[in-house]
Amino acid sequence: MLYLFLRRFFVGPLVKLLFRPKVTGVENIPTTGPALLVSNHLAFSDSIFLPVAVPRQIVFPAKSEYFTAPGLKGKLVATFFRSVGQIPIDRSGGRASLAALNTGLEILKKGELFGIYPEGTRSPDGRLYKGKTGVARMAIVAGVPVIPVAMIDTEKLQPPGKLWPQWFYREKGRRLPRLVRPGVAFGKPLDFSRYEGMERDRFVLRSVTDEIMYALMELSGQEYVDMYAEKAKELIKAGESVDEHLRLGDTKAS
Repeated sequence: MLYLFLRRFFVGPLVKLLFRPKVTGVENIPTTGPALLVSNHLAFSDSIFLPVAVPRQIVFPAKSEYFTAPGLKGKLVATFFRSVGQIPIDRSGGRASLAALNTGLEILKKGELFGIYPEGTRSPDGRLYKGKTGVARMAIVAGVPVIPVAMIDTEKLQPPGKLWPQWFYREKGRRLPRLVRPGVAFGKPLDFSRYEGMERDRFVLRSVTDEIMYALMELSGQEYVDMYAEKAKELIKAGESVDEHLRLGDTKAS
C-alpha cells in the first residue's frame, strides 16, 4: 500500500515535476501477469526512475547491507526499502546467489513484476558491461516475458559516488545548472521458451544472457564492454585502464 501511495501521490509526482523523465515503450509491459524487467544500471537513482515509469509495482532485489545497518537510521532505511517493494539479497555468490534466484522466481510465480540488473552493479563509466547468467536462468525457469529496459543519462544527473542527483556542476569557478533529462525506454518482450528445461546448460545460459545484453545495448545506445563491471571497478580504483586490459586479452577481466 505504501508503495502505491508514494508512487502516485509523493515520489512519482515529485520526480516527474523536478526531472521530467522521458518514458517510451511502456505499452510493452503487460497489464497483468508476471514479467522479468532487465535493465542496465547507471546510477542509484535508476531504482527510483524505473518504478515511477511503470504503472504496476516492481519488486527489486537490494543489497542486504541496506537492511542490516545498525541504529535508528539503519532501521529507517530498512523500513523504507521494504515499504517500496525492495527485498534483501545476499550477493556474495554460491548458495546466496541461488537463494536470490529462488526469491525472484517466487515473486514471478505470484504474477508480479520482478526487476533485475544483469550487470550486477552500477557501470563505473557509463558503458554497458557483461551480464551475469543468473538472469538467463531465471528467465528460462520462470518462462515469463523478459522486458529489456534502458536507463538513459541517469549517470549524468547522478555521477558515480554521489548519493543524490546533482542539479549543478562547477566549471572554471562558476556554478552552472546541470541540464539533464533522464530517460526510461522499454523494449519489446523477449521470449526464451525455446530453451525450456535447459537452465543447467552453461552455453545456453551465456547465449541467453548475451541476447539480453545485446537488446539492452541496442535500446540504450551504450558501448558494450566484454568484462564484468565489478572487475572494471577494481581496475579503475587501482588506476588501471579497462581498455588496456581488454586490448591485452586479460582473460581474468571477463
